[in-house]
Amino acid sequence: MGHPPDSPSTLAPAGTTAIPGLIPDLIAGTPCALAAGVLVVSCLLCAACCCRRHRKKPRDKEAVGLGSARGITTTHLVQPDVDSLESSPGGAQQWGRLQLSLEYDFGSQEIRVGLRQAADLRPGGTVDPYARVSVSTQSGHRHETKVHRGTLCPVFDETCCFHIPQAELPGTTLQVQLFNFKRFSGHEPLGELRLPLGTVDLQHVLEHWYPLGPPAATEPEQVAELCFSLRYVPSSGRLTVVVLEARGLRPGLAEPYVKVQLMLNQRKWKKRKTATRKGTAAPYFNEAFTFLVPFSQVQAGR
Repeated sequence: MGHPPDSPSTLAPAGTTAIPGLIPDLIAGTPCALAAGVLVVSCLLCAACCCRRHRKKPRDKEAVGLGSARGITTTHLVQPDVDSLESSPGGAQQWGRLQLSLEYDFGSQEIRVGLRQAADLRPGGTVDPYARVSVSTQSGHRHETKVHRGTLCPVFDETCCFHIPQAELPGTTLQVQLFNFKRFSGHEPLGELRLPLGTVDLQHVLEHWYPLGPPAATEPEQVAELCFSLRYVPSSGRLTVVVLEARGLRPGLAEPYVKVQLMLNQRKWKKRKTATRKGTAAPYFNEAFTFLVPFSQVQAGR
């Protein structure tokens, strides 16, 4: 019986080749394969480094290029400064409101202007308001309300009349000015209303709330002057007041006169008045008035 051929592993000793030429070829090709592998690995590492560098460059450019990005930013997305907000013309000041009634009598050709009330005159403190009413066709005729102390919402409830022919209505403007009364300085304007009567339907009685606008620049009013003299005799307690003349009065006063009044303990005590002078803005009086005032009261300054 024949025996099967032995396998090459059992026949060939270690370090020998069973198949002629195989091991020598592998040994001869090992340096080339190893060099190729090292080359491939190096290429992969270089590619990875290049990719990593390319990925970081846009971030660096964005970080460095913030100055250029600021130049293309839209201005409405940037919050303005507080100073620019306060001085901005967009924040218009509120001047308040005025309730007014108008009634025109076509028979007598008179317009009745009813001042009802005002509201929200000026925020941030109370004032002493009063109103002045006039029309553009009558410069010397105007109406002033009484002063309301310490309020931003005065209730006037006063009515005044102006004679305006019907033909002059389209070209006439009603003006209502509001002032803050100040005893020792010029009165402060609070706002005004200019209402062209040609744009108002005067066939019916009207009563509306009108917004007040900023006061117009007006020329300072001329200050009137009064010339008088005082003489006091302590022994007899006689106080003599001589009213001589006045000038610079408002044109249009019908009958100007002067009233002299003494105060005692902050109350009205004695008073006298001159005769009226008709049709003049510079009346001449030359009238003397004598009062009995004890010297003790003069010393007390009461």
